[in-house]
Amino acid sequence: MDTLLLLNPIAFSIGALKVHWYGLILGAAALIGLLLVIREGKRYNIPQEVFMDMVLLGVPSAIIGARIYYVAFKWEDYKDNFWDVFKIWNGGIAIYGALIGAIICAVIFFRRKGYNFWRMADICAPGLLVGQLIGRWGNFVNQEAYGGPVEESFLRDKLHLPDFIVNQMNVEGVFHHPAFLYESMWSLVGLVLLLVLRRQKFLRSGELFMSYFIWYSIGRFFIEALRTDSLGFQAPQWVASLVNGLWSPMTAMGFEQGYLDPAYGNVRISQLLAIGIIIVAVVFIVVRRVTGKADVRYSDPIVSSKVTSDDMEHTGTVAGKENKVTPPAKDESKQVDDKKE
Repeated sequence: MDTLLLLNPIAFSIGALKVHWYGLILGAAALIGLLLVIREGKRYNIPQEVFMDMVLLGVPSAIIGARIYYVAFKWEDYKDNFWDVFKIWNGGIAIYGALIGAIICAVIFFRRKGYNFWRMADICAPGLLVGQLIGRWGNFVNQEAYGGPVEESFLRDKLHLPDFIVNQMNVEGVFHHPAFLYESMWSLVGLVLLLVLRRQKFLRSGELFMSYFIWYSIGRFFIEALRTDSLGFQAPQWVASLVNGLWSPMTAMGFEQGYLDPAYGNVRISQLLAIGIIIVAVVFIVVRRVTGKADVRYSDPIVSSKVTSDDMEHTGTVAGKENKVTPPAKDESKQVDDKKE
């Protein structure tokens, strides 16, 4: 495909090795997300090495999961070019697949470390949004994950986008919706909301993580339909009508759905998955509240079941809180003398 790539996707080369912006941006996204998670983890006296190890294992797991998810739904494009499966620098990874891979890894890892998964997932939730907020700019450099055609005036006059974004959205002489930017900005707003929400006293264990899924999935549902590279499948007509009906507010605002290749189906997988995730997350929160299982608050201490009493004494903490030193009582005779005076 002959596209107008105004930005070189290759950042630099070391001999025959070409380092792509896509990989550098994903790496930066993971690092910044990690720093945010480590900072929050300090409030609970969780060693930063726990999160660093999690990232070292989680990032590869996420990439593998993302690629498997994408290739599975586009196997026809890869079955005769198997080695292309490993060329992730050319794009073609799915965020939901990344989440599946990362969550599986996290469940196993945190359990081995003796931490409750939901407590740790809550701490990691804002970091996930940071990763998506920054990571989407890798799609921008690769000139992918864009939406359907739009007029140049829409990008310049209505969205007031800078030239470098507008020009990069010119694909083969046609301007497109910057879907990557929509999702990045949606993640930014969601990040602010999560940072505020996690300081609220009513928040229970697991609910910040579920709030992340709810927020991200709402945005993904509406933005996904703008894209022209969606993974799809052939669903019953009533399912397609339901999805289109839920998306109709976007049509009322003047947006049009991007092209979906009929060869892949009539429903975008990410849209249907987003609906399912929202429902499951809401039910998860409600059921745990109603049944009384949501008894642990986000602000409650976090302790590994594998931390010994000696470890806690060494760090001067118990259950994630600093031990308070009780000041020595005044000498009783001194108190008597004070009263006589």
